[in-house]
Amino acid sequence: MKHSKNINKKKINKSNINGRNINEKKQPAKKLRGKTDTTDYLPLNAVVANKNGDIFELEDYGAAAMSGNELVLMTRAQAIDMPHGSELMMLPSTKPLVFSFDKGKFEVLHENPYQPGEEIFPVAVFNSPGYVNRYFCAYEHCESDYILPLFSYGACGWGDGEFMSAALCVDTEPRQDLRLMPHEGIVSGVEAMRLKYSENRLMRHLEKCALSYGCPAAKNFFLGRYEAPIPTSKICNANCLGCISLQIENNLMACQDRISFVPEPLEIAQVALEHLPKVKNSVASFGQGCEGDPLTAFHVIEPALRIIREKTDIGTINMNTNAGMSDKLSRLFDAGLDSVRVSMNSVRENCYTAYFRPRSYTYNDVLKSIEIAGNKGKFISINYLNCPGFTDSKQEFTALKSFLRHYPVNMIQWRNMNYDPLKYLDTMEQVCGKSLALGMDQIIIELKKEFPKLIHGYFNPPKEFFYC
Repeated sequence: MKHSKNINKKKINKSNINGRNINEKKQPAKKLRGKTDTTDYLPLNAVVANKNGDIFELEDYGAAAMSGNELVLMTRAQAIDMPHGSELMMLPSTKPLVFSFDKGKFEVLHENPYQPGEEIFPVAVFNSPGYVNRYFCAYEHCESDYILPLFSYGACGWGDGEFMSAALCVDTEPRQDLRLMPHEGIVSGVEAMRLKYSENRLMRHLEKCALSYGCPAAKNFFLGRYEAPIPTSKICNANCLGCISLQIENNLMACQDRISFVPEPLEIAQVALEHLPKVKNSVASFGQGCEGDPLTAFHVIEPALRIIREKTDIGTINMNTNAGMSDKLSRLFDAGLDSVRVSMNSVRENCYTAYFRPRSYTYNDVLKSIEIAGNKGKFISINYLNCPGFTDSKQEFTALKSFLRHYPVNMIQWRNMNYDPLKYLDTMEQVCGKSLALGMDQIIIELKKEFPKLIHGYFNPPKEFFYC
């Protein structure tokens, strides 16, 4: 299966479950003994899916969530209305973990309790850009060697007649709000670029990204807004567990095809020059989900940067990278690169290496790149891949604060890890052990207090906003 089952747009399945219509007015959600009567602390009800992908509520069960290996009963205080553009997904080859109000404990459900014999599955939320998971969906694997498809699996529940998500908003900018990306405008932009650049292969690749894969970044390019993607590299110097453009292990499949060619410098420059001078607060970024690491395409990016900057100094040129080739990155800064976003799952070397699995660089090379960027006065973001229970663990948070004191990081971009959470935690625990989870909301609050100039967000900022 390439993808988890995406649930359709209906709020909830309208069929009767064992004679009870789950859309009828239901009784108030049950409370745990000892809990306050405050509405915010009422638990959410669990939602599950059948094999057809129909979602339904379990009125006698609370929505369970996970922070690392710790189970949490979701309440209204820990959740928000599911953000627009988020998608609900059923988790294949797993069983849902829920809280039984009658038994007063968490349990695994092997079948629909209201319709014995019907197989059911956990339901998770893939949150919209700008939202970071507070918890992940509670589930148990049916097969020890199975790994979930490459998505993030936020915890969700049902309350007050709405789906609710255990998420935190870190960026309100509507850069990837699909409601602001009219299809006719995208098609019009594609047609215009076909006429103007009939031989530009990179333009054709971006067409596929926008029209076939629905890539918001590619759509923005053809709509002439915000940030334009510039994929360049068909190879990579890492072998990330959760790589979304190339998978050759386990049961995993990549979410999209990796770019199959290396564009010429002029092809790159034409894309950038169509965007940077014409869009307010524009950004153009190397390093996309449909390619390897852009530093491996240094030989075409450096001359492309020089062509671009000879034509215009308008706009921000950014690179999303693992930053494993510090000498190449340094030269790109000299050629006109304005900012860098360094992908990291952890600021601890053993944890970083266990996920990225570098082929021709080390964690120290990444640190050297950050130091070089700081010395050259470039804007530095960390693309911090979040898994609740690990990212907010006491060990990782202590290391993160030490890291931020020693390296010139301007921004943390909070991103959800697109990998099976339980498998990821198993991998991390093998190299660093377990540690108490402090809470995603709590670590962000503490970071804001200790590092008041550190920016928290999701998107690559334009240089006009670097130090606002």
